[in-house]
Amino acid sequence: MPVFVRKYFKFLEIPVDFGKKFKNKSIFGSHKTWRGVIFGIIGSMFLILIQALLYFNFEIFRKISLIKFENINFILLGFLLGFGALFGDLVKSFFKRQINVKPGAKFFPWDQIDFILGALLFSSIVFRPKWYIYIFLILIIPFFHIFFNHFGYWIGIQKTKW
Repeated sequence: MPVFVRKYFKFLEIPVDFGKKFKNKSIFGSHKTWRGVIFGIIGSMFLILIQALLYFNFEIFRKISLIKFENINFILLGFLLGFGALFGDLVKSFFKRQINVKPGAKFFPWDQIDFILGALLFSSIVFRPKWYIYIFLILIIPFFHIFFNHFGYWIGIQKTKW
């Protein structure tokens, strides 16, 4: 979501770390902005809302859903997933800055799993899938991450392929 709103809402282009430093190094980097945090969370909440609407309105989605939406506050789940994903990304960015890895530079495998680890951690407050779902997500999400980064690059919304 932050990639899609990059050109808009310039007034929110404020670094999350407000330009502060830790051990003379940027905490997260100037590219980690409040615009990205806010719209990342809103995007996550919106996607969970769409999933809940599909779940409640179509039998096929009730059959294939991992989440039983009638038993969960899906708005809170969307918030926790979005916040957790961005939190995981910020933690990774902190470590990248501290070991002098440039923004956008490859940091495998952390670039591919930081957000999923954060999302799973925070969403576990309200939703805990079976253990094998966690393993599946941690193994499969990196491939989706790489694919969508390449796709974003090819359509011109991402600056690098990875």
